[in-house]
Amino acid sequence: MRLILNVIWLVLAGFWMALGYLLAGVICCILIVTIPFGIASFRIANYALWPFGRTVIDRREAGVGSFVGNVIWFLVAGLWLSIGHLVTGVLQCVTIIGIPLGLANFKMIPISLMPLGKEIVDA
Repeated sequence: MRLILNVIWLVLAGFWMALGYLLAGVICCILIVTIPFGIASFRIANYALWPFGRTVIDRREAGVGSFVGNVIWFLVAGLWLSIGHLVTGVLQCVTIIGIPLGLANFKMIPISLMPLGKEIVDA
């Protein structure tokens, strides 16, 4: 079932969301100071391509630096990417087949708002 949901997700939303994260990652990697944001964005792009069967957990060693980085990320890119997930999720929840995909979009909103200090693992 996860494979079917992931393939449908990839076609309907995953590819476009991953492109958004890749664009944010490339922009962040252009400047030396924001390379950690770019790396986090690339991790989320991978997660956005194939989300079913994986989950996000907090890293214990993340400290104040990740909190400050998350505040900066929220202001620069996180708000816009989470709005993309919200709009896509609402549109997908209109149909019965799209409800699991919409819920996956809603599941990705917290990591799109605060990606630093998180880790994506298999469920």
